[in-house]
Order: sequence, then structure tokens, then C-alpha cells
Amino acid sequence: MFNSKFGSIPKFYVRAPGRVNIIGEHIDYCGYSVLPMAVEQDMLIAVEPVKTHTLQLANTNPLYPDFSTSANNVQIDKTKPLWHNYFLCGFKGIQEHFGLSDLTGMNCLVDGNIPPSSGLSSSSALVCCAGLVTLTVLGMNLSKVELAEICTKSERYIGTEGGGMDQSISFLAEEGTAKLIEFSPLRATDVKLPSGAVFVIAHSCVEMNKAATSHFNIRVMECRLAAKLLAKSKSLPWDKVLRLEEVQARLRVSLEEMLLITEDALHPEPYSPEEVCSCLGISLQELRTQILSPNTQDVLIFKLYQRAKHVYSEAARVLQFKKICEEAPDNMVQLLGELMNQSHVSCRDMYECSCPELDQLVDICRKFGAQGSRLTGAGWGGCTVSIVPADKLPSFLANVHEAYYQRSDRSLAPEKQSLFATKPGGGALVFLEA
Repeated sequence: MFNSKFGSIPKFYVRAPGRVNIIGEHIDYCGYSVLPMAVEQDMLIAVEPVKTHTLQLANTNPLYPDFSTSANNVQIDKTKPLWHNYFLCGFKGIQEHFGLSDLTGMNCLVDGNIPPSSGLSSSSALVCCAGLVTLTVLGMNLSKVELAEICTKSERYIGTEGGGMDQSISFLAEEGTAKLIEFSPLRATDVKLPSGAVFVIAHSCVEMNKAATSHFNIRVMECRLAAKLLAKSKSLPWDKVLRLEEVQARLRVSLEEMLLITEDALHPEPYSPEEVCSCLGISLQELRTQILSPNTQDVLIFKLYQRAKHVYSEAARVLQFKKICEEAPDNMVQLLGELMNQSHVSCRDMYECSCPELDQLVDICRKFGAQGSRLTGAGWGGCTVSIVPADKLPSFLANVHEAYYQRSDRSLAPEKQSLFATKPGGGALVFLEA
């Protein structure tokens, strides 16, 4: 197909995997550790550097039209999360990191088998893949950590205020192990998952594109405001605080104590912009121009108490999950499942990032043998991840398939993308065809 598109053959290939977040949802951008693993599904780009300054992009999927632009004048339209803009994010991130202006062009053919808008991070995998392609074409070198940090920043060109989990696991993943990813500074620690269980991903068949809606960025902003109000309540320099983790670090208290402080300092009723201003002693104009992002300036209510409660409790669950994996008690799978179940309840009730289909799918997975099941990824659609004892896997897959996919028009979803067991895969890499 490369030959029919470009009349030549590729010089090299780059792959970057998608990921499933086992536990730790919506807390990376608050500064807290998360526990993802790379999935075997990935984005793959075939590349040929060219002498012109033109960037030509094609996709094996006919739904995604060809695109070309000057390599020296890359424009990313935030209002349209089109597929090629994710490639341009990775390209521009590397270009700006090295401060380059006169860039060589390339022909790229993109292929991928991560279901789009499924919460398995297909868009971040494309950003990472494009970053690694650009680095390779330039003949430059960076560490995996540097690449992850550049791609995290550059994905924000499309308007998503993410926290860095997706890009970090895409580069730092290793086959056979999940990773505890910590931030500031970025580092990854192996977490050995239980051998007697498998993780199963099930697609709700509801698509959710983070960049196409404001749900995601509103949550980021609610967490930022909650951090500022908590900091103010404890007489900390609130204007310097951006993340909930910073409040805990400055107070030097445990996550459990932060939950108590949240109960004490914030009220469960939603806050209006006016009340936030009154608590912080600032004007509405200052709130809009100095704190809120452009796409959250018209939000009328902020649920600060609920968002902070979710973040601090979820951060604690991540650490408990890692500890259980290390200690490996006999009832390990059951204990890990309970943490995943608690995580889903918190995502549904406190963070409000679930949807009826995800809740139904989680219930079905638990009914047919999952020890734990939760939404994974941003939510509002996309996938669930379940921990299933290995000996129950065949019956689990058959029963969930019948109960969720066959009893509705969801059987139209591509078979393989709906329901599959996965094991931890490796990270991004460059390879030449043998």
C-alpha cells in the first residue's frame, strides 16, 4: 500500500502501543502515580524520508483522509481533533524541543489496531509514534523519559490537558510487567501482576474522544480549583498550587488525612464561579484569565469536593494495589478485584465519568466471574478492564459476549475489538524490515 500511495518503499517502521490503565483513573494530571500496562495493540508507521520539505501522511483506514503540509509550517487546529493533527503534535514537539526550522519532509503511512475513542489511548500512541518517527528521521537521540515528557507536552497542542500516563507507558512499557508510573520526576517501576489471573478488556461500543468534548478539561479544572481552595484553607500560597498532590506534599500528611481535610474544607454542594472567587478573594475576570482554560470559562458549576475525594482515594488505591502485588497473599486476585470495584464506584459517583453502558458492562463482567471490573481511560464511553481468574476465562468471554454484545445491536462492533484478554506488552520502538 505504501508503494501505491507514494510510489516508493519505506526505509523504516515505528510502533507505539496503546495502554490499559489497571487502576488510577484521572489522577496523573493531579500529580499522582498510576498503574497502567501496554497492550499488544499498537500504532504502526511506515516511513520514507524525502528531500522535499513536504510532510505527506496517509492512513490504511479509508475513513481517515490523506493529508500533506509543509514540514516548516505545521499548523494544528484545536477545534478539530482530526487524525493527522495527532501526528502533527508529535512532529511539532520534537521540532520545538531541538529548535529546528529547516526540516526535511517525509512520506508516512499510518496503520493501527487500537480501537479509536475507546479509552485505550490510540491518540497518544499516534503522538508518541510520530515523535519517534521525527526523531529517527532527524538522526537525533533522546532517552525514553525525555521522549515521553515531550510527547505529553505536545499532545496539549490539540487542547487535551492530560497528565502524562499514556505517553509514559507507551515509551517505558516492558513485556510481561505492568508499571507504576510516578511523575516529577518521571520514573517507572515494575509491578508483577498475579500469574493466576488475566486482564480482559471489553469495549462498551460508546465512543469518546477527549479532544472533542469539554468533559475531560472541566475535570482537570475542577481538580485545580479544589487544590487552590484546599491550599487556601490551610494558609498555603494557593496561587502557586496547581495540583492536588502539591497540597498533600506541602502539608506533609497522608492521603487518608487529605480525605479528612477535604471533608472539612470543602462542601458537597457544587460551587459557582462567584463562590470560588469569594473563597480565593479574586474577581471573576481574574478567575477566567488566570486560572480557567479557554474551554472551561463558561462552566457554571464546579464539583470540587467530589473530585478531590475521588483523586485522594484513587491515589491510595494505586499504592494498595502495588503493595498487594508485591506481597502476593493467597487471596491476591480477590483483593485486587475489590480495589478495581471501588475505583469504578468512585469514577461513577464522585468523578461522574462513567455512562450507563459502562455501568451495565461492569455489572455483567462481575456477574460472569470477574473478581473486579472498572472503566478504564477517560470514561464517558470506551472500555472496561476486568481481572478474571485464568481458569474462568473461556466461560467469562462466552457469557459476556452473549449478555452484552449479542443482546443488542452492539454485535455490529468489530468482533476482535469488542472483547479480548491482554497481557503486558513492550514499549515503542523503531525497526527496519529484515
